[in-house]
This record gives sequence, structure tokens and C-alpha cells, in this order.
Amino acid sequence: MLRVRPKNYRVKWTRLEPDPERRGVEHIILITNGAQHRGYDEALAPRASLRAAHSLDASLRITGLTLDDGGRYRWVVFPYQNSNGRYQFTYQEARQACEGQDGKLATYQQLYKAAWTEGLDWCNAGWIEDGTVHYPIIDSREPCGGKLLPPGIRSYGARDKGKERFDAFCFTSAVKGQVFFIKGRMSFQEAGASCEAQGSEVARVGQLYAAWRFSWLDRCDGGWLEDGSVRFPITAARPLCGGLSHPGVRSLGFPDKELRVYGVYCYRPT
Repeated sequence: MLRVRPKNYRVKWTRLEPDPERRGVEHIILITNGAQHRGYDEALAPRASLRAAHSLDASLRITGLTLDDGGRYRWVVFPYQNSNGRYQFTYQEARQACEGQDGKLATYQQLYKAAWTEGLDWCNAGWIEDGTVHYPIIDSREPCGGKLLPPGIRSYGARDKGKERFDAFCFTSAVKGQVFFIKGRMSFQEAGASCEAQGSEVARVGQLYAAWRFSWLDRCDGGWLEDGSVRFPITAARPLCGGLSHPGVRSLGFPDKELRVYGVYCYRPT
């Protein structure tokens, strides 16, 4: 369970020495108390800071990454519902839904890390890989278990895989390709034709999340995705782009594929 951040705390980020002959030696990158921080590593300190995506986020953020920096997270967890709304998947259907969107069911550890490092806050319970059901909460509130419970991973425990239905928590890794946006006012069918004309296909949900997480894709335009949903990725939160105070992939739901018109997010493999 994640805990509430104490009033006074200190975070120290270090990097292990990559040289096998000096294995175990640690280099301090930065030390912070949340208000101020001091950098130590000559190469990394000028590019290092806390990500601070939410009030409990003490994950390290390094800009201008090079191959020598290493140690980056290479996956992202995303919640997934189908077009009929929440709680539609049996366990097997949840597995298939994740695989259909370029992902797999997340493990508990992946869900925990996503809540801690990315501020994943989802009030609907979802299946994970071991057949248990959970949901991550960063901001405690009445509709999501109550204000008195601390932030963390709320658990429903093991459930009936064949009869009970929930959402799914999927994870995906960095995509080997490019996700890009085509602006326009297109139906879902027209969007697919536009991607095809560019030698690509309509992007899947997992591919958009990966582009947001690893390629810093930031776009304030809703676009069609392969499952018929409309979403847009935001790395720099701002009032006119979804109205939320933290980065993420915003969802506009599943509009009518023929009557509603948007741009489209395409995926071109390399």
C-alpha cells in the first residue's frame, strides 16, 4: 500500500557504477527535501529533477538522455475499458483486450510502480495478470473508497475468472515505430484511409500510451484509435487540454464512428 507523504522527508537518488570492476559503487545524483535539491553527479545533476507528476511522486526525471545514462523505465501501464462502458471483461476477455491494444495484463508490481511513478489514479477495479482485481488511488475521495483511507492500491482480491467482470490494467513497452497525428475532420473509416495513405495504420491504445510515455508525444487534439475510441496525449498539463493538473492520455470515449469527426493517430512500424 502506498503511504501518505510525510511533512518532512528526504529523497536521495543514486546511480550504480556500470564498470564491472567497480560494481556496487554508488554515485549520488541528487538529494532533495521536496522544496530544494542539491545535485552531485557532474554529468547527470544538471539534467536531473524529481518528476513530481503528483503529490506522492518522488521518481527521478532526467532530460537529454543518452545511451550512457541507462536505467530508464521501458514500460507503461494503462487502464482499459471497451465501448460498452466499465466492468465488461471476464479475466480471459481482459487478457484478449490488452493483447488487442498492443499490451498484456499488468502484474501487481507493474501496477504499483505505475501508481507511484506516473500518478495512475483509476477509480474502477481491473483485472491484473494473476487473476486478482485492484485499482490505484492517488487522491483519496468518497466515490473511491473514502477520504480516510490512504492513497495506494485498493484490492478486491482473487475473483471468479469466468463469471465476474471488471476493467483491465494493461502494460506495454516502448514501441519500435512512430506514432504521429494527422489533423482533419474525419469519420473513423476516413481516418483509417488517411493512415493507410501514409503507409501506416490506425494506432492502438497501447501504442499511443507508449508514444506519450517514451517519446513525449504531446498533442491537444482528439484523434481516432484502432478500437474506435478518441484520445489525446498530454505531457505538459494545461487548462485547455483536458483541464487536469497532471500529464496523461485523455479519453473522449467512443463517439459514433460515422457521425463524429476527429483527426487520427497513426502508427508506422520501423
